[in-house]
Amino acid sequence: MEVSELKKICESLIDISIKAGEKIMEVYQSADFSVEQKSDDSPLTKADSESNDVICEGLEKLEIKFPIISEENKEISFDSRKDYEYCWMVDPLDGTKEFIKRNGEFTTNIALIHKGSPIMGVVYAPVIKQVYYAIKGDGAWMSSNGQAKRLKSNSFTMQDPGLRVVCSRSHLNPETQAYVDDLLIPETVSKGSSLKFLILAEGGAELYPRLAPTMEWDTAAAHIILEEAGGKVIEASTGQPLKYNKENLLNPHFFATGSVSD
Repeated sequence: MEVSELKKICESLIDISIKAGEKIMEVYQSADFSVEQKSDDSPLTKADSESNDVICEGLEKLEIKFPIISEENKEISFDSRKDYEYCWMVDPLDGTKEFIKRNGEFTTNIALIHKGSPIMGVVYAPVIKQVYYAIKGDGAWMSSNGQAKRLKSNSFTMQDPGLRVVCSRSHLNPETQAYVDDLLIPETVSKGSSLKFLILAEGGAELYPRLAPTMEWDTAAAHIILEEAGGKVIEASTGQPLKYNKENLLNPHFFATGSVSD
């Protein structure tokens, strides 16, 4: 697909994301989140379900139609998925735990995957009303109050002192702590959801080690945004970029970075 074609689709994705965010905020500002526990003990709220409905309905109305892989949809077998050239990867509410805590650090995430790699992504943060988006080869952008600015990650080396490391509010384990301890006078920054990638894309931090489980829909949209801002998202074990629509939709451990040089 040409960049010009993707740009038109991206405009629709932004509209869909904002509508989903508005639905999330209706629930966020209500008295009852209707919190349930999914089979893996992760929380599910009314906002997850309603945002998912808005996004899936919006994607299905687009002129160009692709299969949808979403956290809240029924799982599609790999036999059906393995031949997808293009597919949507959706997390209708990333940061459900942050949503329940009412700290505002949650997002909607929509990515277009082509042959295992994200080529377009939109992330919307409904509390601060900021939309982040990127198309492969066209840069990364953040729009707020109708004003768009290009995103550029910081350049650095791993030997630099004072590197800022983004850590999850809800997930911090010994492996991550050991990684931080190996750096020279690091500064840790806490943040929830895919906003961790976006801090790197904006130049507000340099490193995000994720040495704990995530799913493909948690990372796909923000992955392409960070890449287009000059950063990387690589598997911890291989140094290769994360791949998507794998047989197992669980991500391996990974490192997200700004523009790091040797």
